[in-house]
Amino acid sequence: MGPVTHRAYLDHAATTPMLPAARTRWLQVSEMAGNPSSLHAAGRLVRQVVEEARESIAADLGTRPSAVIFTSGGTESDNLAVKGLFWQREPRVETPPRVLASSIEHHAVLDPVQWLAAHEGAQVEWLGVDALGRVSLAQIEESLRGGDVALCTVMWANNEVGTIEPVRQIAALCREAGVPFHTDAVQSLGQIPLNVAEVGAHAVTISSHKIGGPFGVGALILDPALTLTPIMHGGGQERDIRSGTFDAPAIAAFAVAVQHAVTHQPAHAAHIRELRDQLVTAVLHAVPGSVLNGPVSTSGSSPTSGDEVRLPGNAHFSFPGCEGDALLMLLDAAGIDCSTGSACTAGIPEPSHVLLAMGVDEPTARASLRFSLGRSTTADDVEAVVRALPAAVERAARAGLMTARARR
Repeated sequence: MGPVTHRAYLDHAATTPMLPAARTRWLQVSEMAGNPSSLHAAGRLVRQVVEEARESIAADLGTRPSAVIFTSGGTESDNLAVKGLFWQREPRVETPPRVLASSIEHHAVLDPVQWLAAHEGAQVEWLGVDALGRVSLAQIEESLRGGDVALCTVMWANNEVGTIEPVRQIAALCREAGVPFHTDAVQSLGQIPLNVAEVGAHAVTISSHKIGGPFGVGALILDPALTLTPIMHGGGQERDIRSGTFDAPAIAAFAVAVQHAVTHQPAHAAHIRELRDQLVTAVLHAVPGSVLNGPVSTSGSSPTSGDEVRLPGNAHFSFPGCEGDALLMLLDAAGIDCSTGSACTAGIPEPSHVLLAMGVDEPTARASLRFSLGRSTTADDVEAVVRALPAAVERAARAGLMTARARR
């Protein structure tokens, strides 16, 4: 293998490069002195930056500024929503409180739900999915009738296979039943239209570094009519729901990234969808036996029509007979950056819980890779993947065969 002359970054679902405008805004605010909670002039100036960012994000997402609660990122927002809504429920001694959660959630939701079951007596009902990763509205409707449901949480779009869930319908069912509904929209923002008022969810999680903002900041968009039990206590800076000194530079840059994501969403989606479809067609042709996981994109639909079934930047494949980790390293050596799934679980020798929930067998689940496209992705990147992949699959398959023989 010769030297790598072109690196193709196709892991934008894990994180995407920071926008120049967001970086500039971060630097501007980082030069300001003053704690946003201080009452003197310097503090008030920085607090003004925070509140202007809050107003900007609220306007871009179709909600009120009072609904925007700043956090350290998607994981904290998910924990705050899941635990906070559970603890805030009206206690009923006669029945254990129930939590409805989809079986394909990111670990930032999956693990808090499991923690509530282990430590707080929650009765968890895992909502199954079909072979394309879609939840059943009929199951959710039936489960909501069971009584004492503390919350329902279903992600807006899956981080591994890109399936877009029917969150508007789920929100409507939950509101009718009087049950708080939370959705993790970390992967959705910037790729598909996202309007909080239109979807009707009680709580929505978003993250900065997935859309070109800095690491370490995110938000929980919470219905102002609701309150949460805090998961940490202190100064009570955010409606006494979340404590901690505001990271004003990061918040200001986050607002820039949100505005860019919303403003450019239609054009961005069209760009990455076209490249993604080229990648899918080429991979399925170049690697016989490869399998596309998740729904087939409605590539002819309008980026703003709301009828897409898969994130436009997501392509997730299985290569039976290979180990995903081996493929990942072979592609890395060839200049391709991709993922075996969620970056938070990379390196752990376990099959994807998402694929298993979709009915994929364990060996095939282990043989999977995710390519996620972003604003910097080019046709050259797609071509680089298609050039490198067949040889990598062949080598990984040989290695897998040798390993299997050695175990006999």
